[in-house]
Amino acid sequence: MICGSRLDPADWEAFRAEAHGALDRMIDHISTVRDRPVWKVAPPEIRARFMSDLPGEGSSLAEALDIFETAIKPYATGNLHPTFMGWVHGAGTPVGMVAEMLAAGLNANCGGRDHIGVEVERQITRWMRQAFGFPEDAAGLFVTGTSIANFLALLIARYALLGDGLRRSGQPASVALRAYASEAAHGCIARAMEMAGLGSDNLRRAPCGPDGAVRVEALRAMIAADRARGATPFLLVGSVGTVNLGAVDPLDELADLAAEEGIWFHVDGAFGALAAFSPRLAPLLKGLERADSVAFDFRKWGQVPYAAGFLLTRDGDVQRRAFMGADSYLTRAARGLAAGEAWPCDYGPDLSRGFQALKTWFTIKVFGADALGRCIEESCDLARYLARRLTQGGLFEVKAPVTLNIVCFGVRGREAGPRNRAIVEYVHASGAAAPSVTILDGEAVIRCAIVNHRTRREDIDAVAAALEGAARTVAAENAPLA
Repeated sequence: MICGSRLDPADWEAFRAEAHGALDRMIDHISTVRDRPVWKVAPPEIRARFMSDLPGEGSSLAEALDIFETAIKPYATGNLHPTFMGWVHGAGTPVGMVAEMLAAGLNANCGGRDHIGVEVERQITRWMRQAFGFPEDAAGLFVTGTSIANFLALLIARYALLGDGLRRSGQPASVALRAYASEAAHGCIARAMEMAGLGSDNLRRAPCGPDGAVRVEALRAMIAADRARGATPFLLVGSVGTVNLGAVDPLDELADLAAEEGIWFHVDGAFGALAAFSPRLAPLLKGLERADSVAFDFRKWGQVPYAAGFLLTRDGDVQRRAFMGADSYLTRAARGLAAGEAWPCDYGPDLSRGFQALKTWFTIKVFGADALGRCIEESCDLARYLARRLTQGGLFEVKAPVTLNIVCFGVRGREAGPRNRAIVEYVHASGAAAPSVTILDGEAVIRCAIVNHRTRREDIDAVAAALEGAARTVAAENAPLA
């Protein structure tokens, strides 16, 4: 065994050799990703290896690494691969992987205290203030993902309306809160209402126009109707990159509406907010700089390894007052490790927090916002190319406008939904590509979200060819239509 009785290696040089070998093999895995299928199913005998009882006695690092090499690495999600397009998953980078390793080595708790990990997180906040046009007193916070960032934004919006009494006594029974978003908003907005105890029925969802963007006048009418019934509007959510179509809501108009109504304006920018890194795409985000809060995720278009969600709030003081506590074990000091007036744990619910900022800092520092912006632009260009390529082939038709990087399409003809599902399953099984299925106007359609910085035109051609081949196979087999 490499480990000694106190868990550090008994032989550091032997451990170094094992660790270097593991890193080398992982670099080989990433550098040769095009040589393998995008995905393959784990067979029963592989799954069975993870059904054993809790081990009392340990094993060697070599044995654990062997299991990783043979039973874990070959059966991962596949989002490293350039033809993974089913969901909005970033591909990560080798730079981010190294940063994650370094962060794990430091094992820093970035909930607070006076250490450099907290300062690195503050650096990311400064950079995103600049990218989004937010003021200097805006607060930033790393979370696991945009779903949690959206949830925290809802809690802050409610606190901004109800104040400290909310924390002490809860929401008054006499206050009926209402939130507003488009019918295309991510499901996590409704779940945030549920988790906050407000109920998803109290999220009003307005219809969208042909481009997938919310109809602002419909929202205005909903707000007026709720006020007439005695309810209290408190939150208006705009989307930058809707989950199905990648549509962008008219943020400036939404900001106007929120200002007129005196309600919190939040933007769910899960992947789309980082279009701010692209001078060509940034005009689509006009009005983002007026939001009270923005939720987004560096692990998508930012290509940072999982997980790297982020919440940016215009009024940092409101966010702090919504969450900060006065626990004796978190007492601050004038100097020493407990120094510092404001710690990250004051801005959200997590006291123990990993060093998520380091891999984000490395990614932006090494590549720069300009290069990341060019990758974002290219993914949008490739989406339009895919739409043209599929249309020219004659088998498919595009089902919705392509605003950013998402293409929704399906086979031509009536009752195509079951065939679209079958095509996706065939393509997955082949390992050639990984699109997904979503529902538009009640019909199952194929969805490709191009996020991976490795994807090139030749990959798009390969995906289109695989889809066309699967479509012909499904048609030849007379796949059932129900």
